[in-house]
Amino acid sequence: MVVTLARSVRSLALKIASYGVMHLIVAMLVAFVITRDWRMALAIGFVEPFFQTIAYSFHDRIWHRIEQRRMRSGMEETAEAFTARLDVMNAGEQARAHGHHGHTHALPSLKKIAVKTVTYGVMHFVVAVLVAFAITRDIQAALTIGIVEPLVQMVFFALHDRVW
Repeated sequence: MVVTLARSVRSLALKIASYGVMHLIVAMLVAFVITRDWRMALAIGFVEPFFQTIAYSFHDRIWHRIEQRRMRSGMEETAEAFTARLDVMNAGEQARAHGHHGHTHALPSLKKIAVKTVTYGVMHFVVAVLVAFAITRDIQAALTIGIVEPLVQMVFFALHDRVW
């Protein structure tokens, strides 16, 4: 069991490390194709993923707080459902209290996943543009990098994930 766990941790560490290297290479190549300058491409390739990681941690923390608030409201729903079972609050009163009918807590909704993904995409775009602009001082190149780099990263992410 310990050997299996060690292999699993090693495999995950290798996958993460290879993804990090791939991210750096793709960011550099995209920046080079757009700027035609290796110095800027290297700078963007090293700096952009660093700031993306910091931004992602803030993004994740914000979404964690949103989830905590939803879970707290879920506790209130559970208490209300319990009182409804005891006939303290009937189903009509419970529905009026929530303004809707029924709840599901099994999996995140597709709407929530979509909103979280869109906010992540916007954050990724903004960070990529800001980093590219800080390095190139060219708004057109920065906007192009901000649009193209995340799209190319998604393709390589899928390929990387498929290989692993």
